[in-house]
Amino acid sequence: MSLKMGIVGLPNVGKSTLFNALTRTAAAQAANFPFCTIEPNVGEVAVPDERLEAIARIGKSATTIPARMSFVDIAGLVKGASKGEGLGNQFLANIRECDAVVYVLRCFEDDNIVHVAGRVDPIADAEVVETELMLADLESLEKRAPNLEKRAKQGDKDAKLAFDLVERARRLLYEGKPARHLALGSPDEEKAFQQLQLLTAKPVLYVCNVDEAHAATGNAWTEKVAEYAKGHNAGTVVISAEIESQLAQLPNAEQREFLAALGLEEAGLNRLIREGYQLLGLQTYFTVGPKEARAWTIHKGDKAPQAAGVIHSDFERGFIRAQTIAYDDFVALGGEVAAREAGKARDEGKDYVVKDGDIMLFKFNT
Repeated sequence: MSLKMGIVGLPNVGKSTLFNALTRTAAAQAANFPFCTIEPNVGEVAVPDERLEAIARIGKSATTIPARMSFVDIAGLVKGASKGEGLGNQFLANIRECDAVVYVLRCFEDDNIVHVAGRVDPIADAEVVETELMLADLESLEKRAPNLEKRAKQGDKDAKLAFDLVERARRLLYEGKPARHLALGSPDEEKAFQQLQLLTAKPVLYVCNVDEAHAATGNAWTEKVAEYAKGHNAGTVVISAEIESQLAQLPNAEQREFLAALGLEEAGLNRLIREGYQLLGLQTYFTVGPKEARAWTIHKGDKAPQAAGVIHSDFERGFIRAQTIAYDDFVALGGEVAAREAGKARDEGKDYVVKDGDIMLFKFNT
């Protein structure tokens, strides 16, 4: 399953520094001037999950393969991007390809790093980005509306549904609210709404980039962002991109000492990735054998055949059943054989809704 989180924000808020730390590379040039990221950099990161290592030890697996998530470092946005200002057109096109959007907001003072607006105000920064996306969505909807209205009047049911959604979304955007606030009443509406590909319909996570002194506790700005996020159906994570960048260069053993010295229990990036999972409604199941133990990403609510299809489409088409062991049972009993002997290995059919942490073995027709 290919999932992308787009990292966006105004210039000089720490986007590229955060991206470098996420991917543990120097692929994104972090520099103190606007638009230093011209082409979007894409990096895949492992989803941290201690359960995978435990499963691998019990299964005596030769290798472990974690689930992965892609992050896209997108060029800095400025006011007027919806009309092509700065790198606006490219910025908007790159966001459209992402599944969710991470707004990086500057929540620190530093006279050596110039803010594009000459002041630190994370709420204002968020509103600039959101406004540009809403303006782009309005332009897109206004272009679609005449043709959809014409087809709807001719009796096209799909066009009628789409036109109704366009009108409702337009009203919402004119009120200054993003499209993700639109209430959808049926699966048909949800499908048609997704096809509109609105930028402000994407899930949002606000990342508060703080200085080292406030990495563990946050500050007055992060408190304001948290309150702001509640009204926008979004989550928040407090991170010091600079700390994370330093942390990414250290061996694992030294990372723990570094974090402890700062009063931090874990890397902020781990929290960011987990929040991203939560934001996208994702969960993990595992497969384990002598060659490898592997984590697979699926959506919450997916049934066994859909989970099998993440491995290979043939598994979903020919699905027969899935041997399923809960993670806690697998660990407590010491593996697959013991779980089967204890009656904890269940054969589940096509209607089984996969649970987070399930360890699965699929039976299928070729």
